Amino acid sequence: MGFWREFKGQVNRQLYIRSCRRPWSRGYAEYRQWEIERILDHGLFSTERLPQGYGFRLDDRVIEYPWLFTCLPAGKELLLDAGSVLNHRFLLKRHPLKEKRVFVSTLAPEPVSFNDLGMSYVYEDLRDSCFRNEYFDRIVSLSTLEHVGMDNTMLYTADVSKREAAPSAYLDAVRELKRILKHGGHLYISVPFGEAKSYGWFQIFDAPKIDALIKEFAPESYKELHFKYLPDGWAVSTREQSAGATYFDIHKTKLYEADFAAASRAVVCLDLVK
Repeated sequence: MGFWREFKGQVNRQLYIRSCRRPWSRGYAEYRQWEIERILDHGLFSTERLPQGYGFRLDDRVIEYPWLFTCLPAGKELLLDAGSVLNHRFLLKRHPLKEKRVFVSTLAPEPVSFNDLGMSYVYEDLRDSCFRNEYFDRIVSLSTLEHVGMDNTMLYTADVSKREAAPSAYLDAVRELKRILKHGGHLYISVPFGEAKSYGWFQIFDAPKIDALIKEFAPESYKELHFKYLPDGWAVSTREQSAGATYFDIHKTKLYEADFAAASRAVVCLDLVK
């Protein structure tokens, strides 16, 4: 079974490459995973400067995952995946994430779960978590807060109560994540950054929204990093350089734009210490 899965993955990757690497076409997911694993295996990610062509025509996962793995220390800890963005075997089996006891908090069950890896799943709204105060050593919330308070019935749940239009609700989630994080613990957040805009099922954060997030969490210390997508791949950026960035929404149009961006054209990564 594993052989055929790998063979199919190789075939799909080649099809994606031969189709001029059009985002979300056949083989995109397999190629993206292969590229992320290559980046992690060879230490290609840097917060100072990214190699030429880094993540060419790939979405912001190619930034978020490598960034997170540069932040995570070795050792056993309790870690919450707030949003289920880590729910992939190739990530969960990699050090140092493999050493953690990982819990997943998300709105609804997903097609795949990894109970064989000791994963624990809870289905809830991040604004009202079931976990007790100061339970987790680390919390990871990648590409999730932009969906809080928005219309989550489009992709994530059939619960009509989650068809919302409350763009400031992400602050309620930040407050709750801080509550369940231990003193001295780290909260890792990434969201699309640029020109503030609601797409219905998510929103783009601008500088005032990021400032409001940081103020709500009131960290003892924090690090803020920016990355921007350019026609030849991702590059290290700043707030100012990314301020006007936009988003390509494959769910709303199939017409690629000139740079063939796959999704966000800028992302901000925050490491907040309670």
